[in-house]
Amino acid sequence: MKVLANDGISNSGVEALKQGGFEVITTNVAQEQLIDYINENDIDVILVRSATKVRKDLIDACQSIKIIGRGGVGMDNIDVEYARGKGIHVINTPAASSSSVAELVFAHLFGGVRFLHDANRNMPLDGDTKFKSLKKTYAKGTELRGKTLGIIGLGRIGQEVAKIALGIGMKVIASDKFVADADIKVEFYNGQYIMVNLETKPMDVVLKESDFITLHVPAQSNYVIGKAEFDKMKSGVGIINAARGGVIDEVALIEAIENDKVRFAGLDTFETEPTPAIKVLMNDRISLTPHIGAATTEAQDRIGTELASQIISILRTQHA
Repeated sequence: MKVLANDGISNSGVEALKQGGFEVITTNVAQEQLIDYINENDIDVILVRSATKVRKDLIDACQSIKIIGRGGVGMDNIDVEYARGKGIHVINTPAASSSSVAELVFAHLFGGVRFLHDANRNMPLDGDTKFKSLKKTYAKGTELRGKTLGIIGLGRIGQEVAKIALGIGMKVIASDKFVADADIKVEFYNGQYIMVNLETKPMDVVLKESDFITLHVPAQSNYVIGKAEFDKMKSGVGIINAARGGVIDEVALIEAIENDKVRFAGLDTFETEPTPAIKVLMNDRISLTPHIGAATTEAQDRIGTELASQIISILRTQHA
């Protein structure tokens, strides 16, 4: 049986699938050529990340497909219910990348409070001639310890973010439409841990009381954070989006930055991805990454082996 990993898969995932008796193809096929490629090569399983889309036209046209796998959490690039209605298994790896995304959130947070994103732009240009001036410019950093982090969306990734925040001494508050509370296990290197119970609060409370806000919600039809939400926040708030593009109104974000309501933002996902707005890219108070939340070696290893395990289990059951 053939597996097309169109957006790539880790070596550990490839090896696990090969050991399970699968032929693994890692060729990256252009979206417009994908239907023909799948049919010509009789592909049984297609694995994607965020780049490749698996819509109704592909599902209808490719009768050989038995499993669609998404390496990661969100499946907004797949017509999930339609595929399942056709008897196709649709799988993902919701827990595999949680730690990696959470660490990226804190990369943006630590960078934001110490102006690293801006300093790294200006030091190569002016560090040799304006060192003292730049030192003065970046001299008003703040610490995260003792501050309040608001988490919007207390699922797997939100809980991983909470663990790190608690570990560095932050107060954590959270809002979630579907989660009333969560027991957060903060683990240490030597096997010790502490348990902290977080009860979720109304979103307005999180907006008003947080020094920093991070979003961990699925793709939405409407903005989660728009002008009305920015107006409720503290002045000088920092905001991070490593969830999905379109959950923050970027026009309202730029306005909030220009009005000093928002001190800095960290964006890993964008409304018009993969061509983010120039005003967003050029703003010197926004820390930018190109949708790399799950892009660590460890996360990709976990994603690959978890997908392989699910695929082998499903197809063995079908042929049992």
